[in-house]
Amino acid sequence: MDATDLARENALLKARLAEVEASLAESQEANRRLQDILRIAQREKFGKRSEKLSPDQFNLPLEDAEFAQGVLEAAQEKAEAAMQRARGKEPRKPKRNRGHLPSHLPRVERVIEPASTLCPCGCGEMAKIGEDVSERLDVIPAQFRVLVTRRPKYACRRCSQAVAQAHAPEHVVPGGLPTELFIAWIIVSKFGDHLPFYRQTEIFKRQGISLDRGTLGNWVGRACFHLMPVINHMRAHLRGADRIFVDETRAPVLDPGRKATKSGFFWAVVADDRGHGGAGPPIVLFHYAPGRGKAHPLNFLAGYHGRFLQCDAYQSYNAMTEIARDNGPWQLVYCWTHVRRRFVKRFESDGSPIAEEMLRQIALLYQIEKSVRSKEAAMRLAARREHSAPIIAALKPWLEAQLSRIPQKSQLAEDIRYTLGHWPGLIRFLEDGTLELDTNPVENQIRPIALTRKNTGRDRGDDQWTPAGRARAQPASGPARAGLAAPQL
Repeated sequence: MDATDLARENALLKARLAEVEASLAESQEANRRLQDILRIAQREKFGKRSEKLSPDQFNLPLEDAEFAQGVLEAAQEKAEAAMQRARGKEPRKPKRNRGHLPSHLPRVERVIEPASTLCPCGCGEMAKIGEDVSERLDVIPAQFRVLVTRRPKYACRRCSQAVAQAHAPEHVVPGGLPTELFIAWIIVSKFGDHLPFYRQTEIFKRQGISLDRGTLGNWVGRACFHLMPVINHMRAHLRGADRIFVDETRAPVLDPGRKATKSGFFWAVVADDRGHGGAGPPIVLFHYAPGRGKAHPLNFLAGYHGRFLQCDAYQSYNAMTEIARDNGPWQLVYCWTHVRRRFVKRFESDGSPIAEEMLRQIALLYQIEKSVRSKEAAMRLAARREHSAPIIAALKPWLEAQLSRIPQKSQLAEDIRYTLGHWPGLIRFLEDGTLELDTNPVENQIRPIALTRKNTGRDRGDDQWTPAGRARAQPASGPARAGLAAPQL
């Protein structure tokens, strides 16, 4: 074999080696992606639900420690008081948190007089020179009562023709047991305190009251019907808002005929102008839909006159930019929190320095937002153009440069492409001072729905259902959720 053949063989071997190395690199990258998918799945199932450290994750062990600490402190205080008395001294008063109870709470005073106010030396009655005042927080446990309504009848004894009697008042449940106050209490317990109906029935049993959860559901459904005028008034205000937030969450609904449940969705629509010092009232409405397709937001947002739609990057919202309206199509404003979550996952799973730097830049944007929170829109816009715009201007070319240097099939590359692909909507907050960086106002309103669903557990029938034809059923709890969420906003 001559030199030419050796050179040709060497080149062939190098080419094959390059192919093997490329194939190995692709296999390694595929393996890394599978590991990422596995870590994400494990994190979604077993990990924390937020990138923030939630105190709830370690509340249980801390509560046990605080319980033990309370027992120890009580024993020490009792022992110290006994020792002080043995020495002929008054026990030291423990320092307590005084003067911090809300002023609107009613005060019930009791005066504890000494056994005798006569002077021990025989001088007579002692004069009051002062007093010690302490406040303790007390509670009156929920107590049921029976409201008896009597409507006397009056008749003329002479002619026996005319009879006078007051009309029976209107009730949410005509001829039923509950008062409107009791129904409101059930609604707050269900949607505000996340107590499913079956847990409430157990509470009622302790008072000797037997109510099944179907009855409670019927009462709440009737209340939702009577809340509709209020909801319609809220909807009228919401339709006039210049900017709204929209998000959706899963809601299990009954599937008649199969004796099972299927997934529907609650869509939340929020208007909240407090971020830029607006005077409009914060409003939230919930719409039920059997799916997440584009037809649903097109349907329930028909008639809205706003310009900006703050949402996540779910593709169904893209249809909102294509509809013809008198005031032009919707402009989508995307959420920086969703971008941040992606890079948080990359940093936690891979320790990526690119993800770390991206998180640092996003943190700078939020620091600027914090400094102008609740300020006028013009002031917010001026601050953004002065401080946020340079960060944004440098961030995009930096992301493009990093994307060209990393494997294109990596999860980090996918996250960067996601960010760049939604760039116009992400930087729209630089055009208007009323816009927010994220969709937190609406996400905070759909979290209680998920918590109620979690507390209900396997008892899927606990939510409120209303028949909607023969093919499906839909939750009717939207008015109750909106009526309760709006004051909390």
